[in-house]
Amino acid sequence: MGLGRLSFDNEGITTAVSFAQGADDVAQDLARQLISPYLGFVVFFCSAEYDLPALSHALEQSFGGVPLVGCTTAGEISEDGYGRGCISAIGFDHRHFSVASVLIDEMERFSLYDAQELVENLVSDCRSNAVAPIKDHSFALTLLDGLSSREEVVLATLSAALGSIPHFGGSAGDDNHLNHTHVYYGGQFHNGAAVVVLINTHLDFEVFTTHHLQPSTEKLVVTKVDSDSRRVLELNAEPAAQEYARLIGRRVDELDMHLFASHPLAVKISDYYYPRAIQQTNADHSLTFYCAVENGIVLTAMHTSSLLDNVNQLFAGLNERLGELLITIGCDCFLRRLEIDTKGGQQAIEQVLQAQNVIGFNTYGEQFNGMHINQTFTGVAIGRPKYGAD
Repeated sequence: MGLGRLSFDNEGITTAVSFAQGADDVAQDLARQLISPYLGFVVFFCSAEYDLPALSHALEQSFGGVPLVGCTTAGEISEDGYGRGCISAIGFDHRHFSVASVLIDEMERFSLYDAQELVENLVSDCRSNAVAPIKDHSFALTLLDGLSSREEVVLATLSAALGSIPHFGGSAGDDNHLNHTHVYYGGQFHNGAAVVVLINTHLDFEVFTTHHLQPSTEKLVVTKVDSDSRRVLELNAEPAAQEYARLIGRRVDELDMHLFASHPLAVKISDYYYPRAIQQTNADHSLTFYCAVENGIVLTAMHTSSLLDNVNQLFAGLNERLGELLITIGCDCFLRRLEIDTKGGQQAIEQVLQAQNVIGFNTYGEQFNGMHINQTFTGVAIGRPKYGAD
């Protein structure tokens, strides 16, 4: 049946992976690996190829009332490294983590009032089993429908309500089909929705984001755009796909996800470049983006540097600040994985992910403190308990 293997209690965190294909088999396999007397909450990331209604029912049956949230992916990250067609999951021990969650089922109507009420409820729920003060000991995780086109509005509103609570997350994928993405909450998979999770812990943690892109001198100005659909019609007053193809020295009919991954664009805010990834070329030579793109913004052509060096530098800093990591929950843009597939080097990257206990998924977009971004590795690193520390 292609079942996973038993994992071990890891001082507050238990991880699991299952390659089973049937809904009942995979749910039972995950439960076998995760369920303990102290299991308080589960987050999972699953392939969109599963029978999702059947999987919903099976998970509810197998976990017996333990709250679960999750989403579909464009690839999974487990203790085995990169995966496809499987489920990776994280179990939180309620002695070390107080976790609360909520569903935003109408993203288009999400207001600041809604966000404030939502955050107040999450904080109240966490306090009922608080393992540490909420302030400075809590972070938020968001899982959003990756094809909703509402991420920016929801994130900006939510960030205002979260205040000083750091926040990260990822947009659900569907194995690169770009048709239907789902989040899971309350025993069901949902479209056009978002899940917000507040995690409170006494352990040290750091929310982070990084990318391996470097700016060039080439600029593209968005001169005509359909903001609602994230379609850029013109760049530099020329058909967008034609101007982008000219920039990278290719023909319009050659443009595909691999070229988009290798030749990204970014918008500069202050001194930092935020990648803006292209989703697809359209018949009218417009370009659809994964993030919101507004008329008049300047996009800088970026080039890729060493992805391996980038993750090594990230974890060197995290290990220095936090010590040995208990777990890293990672949202890794699927375009980074496409680049690895194209250029090679997967084994070296996987060795780093495994050494740093990365569990997560490949996303259609990442979220970091209210920003919706692309082509990044974003997440939270949690340090191991420091017994005997003052």
